[in-house]
Amino acid sequence: MEVEVDRSNEKMPFLKNPTIKKMVRQRYFYLLLIPGVVWAALFSYAPMVGLYMAFVDYQPTLGDFWGSLFKADFVGFQWFDYFFSGQDFVRVMRNTLVSSVLTLSIGFILPIFIAIALNEVRINWFKRTVQTASYLPFFISWVVAASIVITLLSAEGPVNQLLMKIGFVEQGVLFMQEGKLFWIIIALSNSWKEMGYTSIMYVAAIAAIPTELFEAAKVDGAGRLKQIWHVLLPMVRPTIIILLILNIGELMNTGFDQYFLLGNSLNRSYSDVIDTYAFRYGIQNGMFSYAAAVSMFKAVVAFILVITVNNISKKMGQAHLF
Repeated sequence: MEVEVDRSNEKMPFLKNPTIKKMVRQRYFYLLLIPGVVWAALFSYAPMVGLYMAFVDYQPTLGDFWGSLFKADFVGFQWFDYFFSGQDFVRVMRNTLVSSVLTLSIGFILPIFIAIALNEVRINWFKRTVQTASYLPFFISWVVAASIVITLLSAEGPVNQLLMKIGFVEQGVLFMQEGKLFWIIIALSNSWKEMGYTSIMYVAAIAAIPTELFEAAKVDGAGRLKQIWHVLLPMVRPTIIILLILNIGELMNTGFDQYFLLGNSLNRSYSDVIDTYAFRYGIQNGMFSYAAAVSMFKAVVAFILVITVNNISKKMGQAHLF
């Protein structure tokens, strides 16, 4: 009886490489990655060619974008210097960082509490109802969400009506015209819109905890609070740290829609962040190179923040991205 010998590796010696072998075995998974890789290449990496605009004095020419870009006068770091030395730099950075830190402080903690609370609910229909209600704001566009916020906080809106009814104020507060209130308004609005969707990741992490751990803690006499503190939170900690690293990387990326829609000329000194500032100078004033430099500065700072926080977490022996 003759035994067939697989000689494919002899014809293709590169298949002996363990990495290649693993890729061949998982070839269908790599095929599933193709759409995502193509999307990232087209919409995330290809546009990075435009970063060159931050180093030239770009003047658009109708019908010849690439020609006007690469033939523009090279000015080096002139636009960056213009931004750093300008009178708007401190104000824009202050607004960006303060509103982002407030949003992070409120919006990072709330999803954890929601996930823990949902885990403690034993009535399934009530749990599903609360989950659905908390997820819905995420799927509402900021145009609609901003309209809701403006209506609630208007001079004759529900919030002012409640404050006057309990005697907290004598007349309606013009919330959207008070610049000092804008930071907390935007932080609460961001948190309300994102907290339900973000809690999904914590709910999934909690669901993956072996029930034997809770049972063992219960046998040792631990109540629900002690089980949360000594079992649930330590098991969810890697997820919390990873999401914290990613959120810190987003500190400079405050978002554009909510600030553009909720901001106005009366609160601009508090609502003008890097994204709206770049939009105003780039699109409205036609200073495309200056806007590109401002946006590139934001991206570089975000990259440094992610690398720094990730390395700190790694050195502390905690979860890290890479």
